[in-house]
Amino acid sequence: MSNLSLRERDAAAIAQIGKLRFSPLSVVGGKGNRLIEEGGRSLLDLSGSAGPAILGYGHPAIVEAVEGSIRDMAGASLLLYPNEPAVSLAERLLAITPGDGERRVWFGHSGSDANDCAVRVLRAATGRSRFISFIGSYHGNLSGSMGISGHTAMTHTLPRAGVVLLPYPDPYRPKFNGEDVLALLDYQFETTCPPHQVAAVFIEPLMSDGGLIVPPPGFLKALQERCRKHGIRIVVDEVKVGLARSGMMHCFQHEGLTPDLVVFGKGIGGGLPLSAVVGPKEIMDHAPAFALQTTAGNPVATSAGNAVLKTIESEGLVERSARTGKLFSEALRTLGEKHEIIGDVRGRGLAIGVDLVKDRATREPVAATTTAKIIYRGYELGAAFSYVGLKANVLEFMPPLTLTEGEVADGIAIIDQAIADVNAGKVSDADVASFMMW
Repeated sequence: MSNLSLRERDAAAIAQIGKLRFSPLSVVGGKGNRLIEEGGRSLLDLSGSAGPAILGYGHPAIVEAVEGSIRDMAGASLLLYPNEPAVSLAERLLAITPGDGERRVWFGHSGSDANDCAVRVLRAATGRSRFISFIGSYHGNLSGSMGISGHTAMTHTLPRAGVVLLPYPDPYRPKFNGEDVLALLDYQFETTCPPHQVAAVFIEPLMSDGGLIVPPPGFLKALQERCRKHGIRIVVDEVKVGLARSGMMHCFQHEGLTPDLVVFGKGIGGGLPLSAVVGPKEIMDHAPAFALQTTAGNPVATSAGNAVLKTIESEGLVERSARTGKLFSEALRTLGEKHEIIGDVRGRGLAIGVDLVKDRATREPVAATTTAKIIYRGYELGAAFSYVGLKANVLEFMPPLTLTEGEVADGIAIIDQAIADVNAGKVSDADVASFMMW
């Protein structure tokens, strides 16, 4: 038996290229909306493990579904034979996702592979090779999904040839407003990017990893209208902000979008590896064996997916997310009256970002070390959360949708104390040197 801690074993065995570490938290268990670290301490999870833990940990519906599917396992793949959980989940997704005409569902393991699949099949089915995306966007970490991403953490991999990256208008830092971006797109269409070459635009209805940015009203709908005129398909990435998280079933409903393809991931599996693309039959049935993954659509993960969708409905999690998210956001804004470092609180439902600034007048972002210190101190005080943003200055709160009002109060108290303690110099640069990520 090793005498090393879990964190030391992690450092010795798990590749750096496949992980992010925001605090010293090492997890050995979880129950409800709390994580259990090595040694037995319980921490309030305000991150949802970056989104997948949409129902928290050990939710009875997930446990029952997974246990039942493993005991009487309907194969292990959707590749050769249909299985009941996968077909049922596809039917549910088609029923809850708005769209016209005949549509089909593709299953994968993560948002990365789902967006990757969408890129490949759209290019093949439309005969168009170019795409439009946004600076700050994150659509995944496979070659295709990286190639249409524009996050500053992705500069190790260049965008795919022909991709047009537009600024995503940020109402808090309006360097480019919505009209500016639309004018830039028009100019691209007139010059270096003939629209007949573009297969699709990839849209995050709430730019999550780019800083929890809520687009200005009407911008995304106007973008959609421009693209529709040229036969450009609308792909909405709901991976992190979909399925009740925003206070509506789909985040794109806030923006009045009517997507051609919708991409799901993270929360759809309730913590198990699962993703999906919903799109038109003529795209999704482009060719047999075009996007094969042996264990995609397996009955265990899709049973969990069915349980997630049933629970969202039975527990009223759409309405609960809206209500609890409003309470959480309002409490964070109240903290802003106390802490000058809080420049902006934004988001939808239980997808919330807190923009940290050096000066409210200039809105200059704090250094990433300051953000890391608040997260580190939050861990010490008993809560887990992380950061996003192109300058790593936005605290991200993406808790399970089962978060209670009492847990909101507990979380706010910890965040309040963490900010105060960091301002008082209680966390050093050395404390967070190992946790400068993303």
